[in-house]
Parts: sequence; C-alpha cells; structure tokens
Amino acid sequence: MKSSPLHPLLARRLEEAEMRLREVDEELARPEVAQDPTRLRALAQERADLEPVAEVARRLRQLAEEEEEARGLAREAQDEELAALAREEAERLEEEIASLSKQALHLLIPSDPLDDRPAVMEIRAGTGGDEAGLFAGDLFRMYRRLAERKGWSVELISLSEGIPGSIKEVIFTVRGRGAYGRLRYESGVHRVQRVPETESQGRIHTSAATVAVLPEAEEVDVELDPSDLRIDVFRSSGPGGQSVNTTDSAVRITHIPTGIVVTCQDEKSQHKNKAKALKVLRSRLLDRAIAEQEARRAQERRLQVGTGDRSAKIRTYNFPQNRVTDHRIGLTVYRLDEILDGDLEEIITALRLAREQERLEAGET
Repeated sequence: MKSSPLHPLLARRLEEAEMRLREVDEELARPEVAQDPTRLRALAQERADLEPVAEVARRLRQLAEEEEEARGLAREAQDEELAALAREEAERLEEEIASLSKQALHLLIPSDPLDDRPAVMEIRAGTGGDEAGLFAGDLFRMYRRLAERKGWSVELISLSEGIPGSIKEVIFTVRGRGAYGRLRYESGVHRVQRVPETESQGRIHTSAATVAVLPEAEEVDVELDPSDLRIDVFRSSGPGGQSVNTTDSAVRITHIPTGIVVTCQDEKSQHKNKAKALKVLRSRLLDRAIAEQEARRAQERRLQVGTGDRSAKIRTYNFPQNRVTDHRIGLTVYRLDEILDGDLEEIITALRLAREQERLEAGET
C-alpha cells in the first residue's frame, strides 16, 4: 500500500501560505506597524485569511505522518489481525486527507479581481415553446431566491414576458459580495424534463433556457467609440404589442463591429434606458473578451469548467426523479425543489472546486 501525497502545487501553496503567515506575524510585532492603523488593519485581515489555511496545512502534515505510521505497521506486523487494523486505519486516514485536501483547495482558490463585481444575468427561453418560457421564469425565481439567501440585491434591467408566469427574456443585475465569482459558472444551456400542466397523457417534455452571466463592466474596462454605435429610439410596448408609453423612450443600441444589440425599454426615461443599455453592452463586450481568453486557455489546457462556451448544455432539471445533474462535473443531487428555491451552494462550491482542481492538474498557478 502506498500513501497518496498531496498534489505538488497544492503542497507548495500551503507551504507558501504558512511562510507568509510567519512574515505577517513578524510585521505585526514591529512597533512602527502598531502606530500605523491602515497597515495594522490590512495585516490583521491578511492574517485572518491565512490562519485557516495554515491550520489545514498543519493538520494535513499530522495526518500524513499518522498514515505513514499505520502503513508501516501494516507492512511489518506479524499478527494478521493487527495488520488488518492498521490497514483500516491507514485507509481511514487517507480518506480524511483527501477530504481535508478539498477543504484546503477551497481556501486557496485564488481571488479573481472580477469576483466581487456585480453579475449581469440574462435568461432566455429556448426550445420548447411556452414550457421553455415557464422554465425561464423558474430560473429567474431561483436566482432571486439565491440572492435573498446571500443578502444580494437584484435590479431588473429588462423583462419580456409571454403567457402568465413565463418569460421570453429577462436581464437583471445581482449586486453583493462575490456575486459574479459565485454565479459565473451558471452560463450555458439549462434543460428541464417534466410533464406540462397542459399535457393530458402525462408525457414528459424536454425544453431549455439559456443563461448568460456577465461581469458588470465599468467605463475603464471597455471604451466605446461613439462611431461604433447605432442608437435607435422607439415607443415602448407591453406584452402582445400593447402600448405602455406614449413617448419614444425605448432604446436599442447596436455595436457595429461585433453586431451585438441591446434593447432597454423598462424605464419611462429615454436617458435611463440608454444608460442601462450601455451598461449591458459594456458587460457583454467584457464577457466576450473573457470568454475568448478562457476558450484559448481551455484549448491549451483541456479544461472543462468555465471554458467560455455559452452554448454547452450544462445542467438538467428532472422533475419526475426530483433530480438535478450538472453535466460538467457529473454531479447529481436529488433535491430539485430546494435547488429551485435558491439552495445552489452545493453545486456552486463543487464547480469552483472542480475548476481549481483543473488548474492544479494543468499546472496553472
């Protein structure tokens, strides 16, 4: 039997975290730091972030030593019963090391400068007619419930409804700590399998909706050349073409180089609609650049999670089996009702860990 060593890059990151913690403690002990509130506060926060990582590193070393002792005893013991007990202990320790390594990986996930940005989310009904629109409505409610659980706020940008309860397209912004970082892997095609209320023979129908998650872009991220924009104004309308505004307040902006079109008509003010549309356009252009970068890296590194492929089927919601499956990581959970109520933490965490594991396997730092 052989013990399973930590991945070299993970071991190195843990060692670097411990070294940095020692450096921070040395700095905190200096008299001049105590007299600098800003520096003291920054070091105290860094120490608070590093201490859990260092604790995991210490525990992993202890477990590795205990595992090696148990395996040594299993090899050398003359008594077969004692050897069997030692093997069982070694296997238990190996499982604990694997579990703790995942925890360490979670703690070491590098912060992306975009993670704390607001997330601009777009949900569109796909194949499946009215049932697809109803499912798009379910997804919108799911993300709103997730936002409530996280203490995030949701700002509606644009909404196009179909039959009662269904959505053709909705664009909204989620604001809060870590919003984009935790929602970014929701981009892709979401598929639902269920029996529609109008289905008299109980047949299961399959329909889909697409979700796009974009980091809210700032003006410094994307510079828009006015000559690249075609801006049209028109009269807002409600469901079925019903007029809801007597002025030309709706705005449609076309980015000529890319062909991206953004329409906003929810505000009564043309100025507000234009500002919202420009914000969404910047976010789409920034997301386009990020997706291209991720796709290039995925091609080079053979990564599967977060490749920037917005057309990939990522998840299936199966109502008859109360099942949700994320196809990128092969994760299946049997609590569909809770997930549609916004309890996505298990899936989001698994995706983030899988992404970091891919980075480790690919040798990325």
